[in-house]
Amino acid sequence: MRNFKMIVEYDGTAYCGWQRQENGLSIQQVLEEAIELITGEKVSVIGSGRTDAGVHALNQAAHFKSNSSLPLDNIYRGLNSVLPKDIVIKEMEEVPEDFHALRDVKSKVYVYKICNQRLRPAIGRNYFWHVRYPLNMEFMREATKYIIGTHDFSSFCAANTQVKDRVRTILDIDIKKNEEGIIEVNVVAHGFLKYMVRNIVGTLVEIGRGKWEPEEMKRILESKDRKIAGATAPAYALFLKEVKY
Repeated sequence: MRNFKMIVEYDGTAYCGWQRQENGLSIQQVLEEAIELITGEKVSVIGSGRTDAGVHALNQAAHFKSNSSLPLDNIYRGLNSVLPKDIVIKEMEEVPEDFHALRDVKSKVYVYKICNQRLRPAIGRNYFWHVRYPLNMEFMREATKYIIGTHDFSSFCAANTQVKDRVRTILDIDIKKNEEGIIEVNVVAHGFLKYMVRNIVGTLVEIGRGKWEPEEMKRILESKDRKIAGATAPAYALFLKEVKY
């Protein structure tokens, strides 16, 4: 049995998320069907974690096991030849049999992109959140210091989640403008709750526009009440940037 690790880039616009679902097409399903087409085997593709509907990935990590005798390069090139244009396998390698794309994750990096200008842009609008109110990035940075570390993130978790353990560790949050003038919020953590990054970003935007003082982030976190945090930021501006092992 061979174990293959993949680094996958995808545009999540047309998909119901990473994980297979009955009510829509998922990234996982498309990859598994492509692998079956090339190798003749039904396989299970395990990702480093789920991305929600509409969320993109620059470098999602995944693995699958196969008895195929095809050379690695043939499988790699074959998969990219049959995958749709919005999914590409950037890297592929054989790894030890005990490698597990989900269990072996040490940390993940998500980046959320915000276009902060008054005029609504036409180009790129599907890949960043347009916020027309001026944002104070220093206020936003000040607010992040209250959520870095290990905390109960119930205030930033999806309201309908069934997860009982909501303690997570954020290792770092970096807020900067890139060369195109887009604000990028990079969040590094051991793991994430559903909608966690998007709810944090929604709260940071409220602070950046002056609705709350930066210190309010501490009160929101400690309340463990989703209702008092900011609105959930749109999915289409969120990218899984990197998975670290």
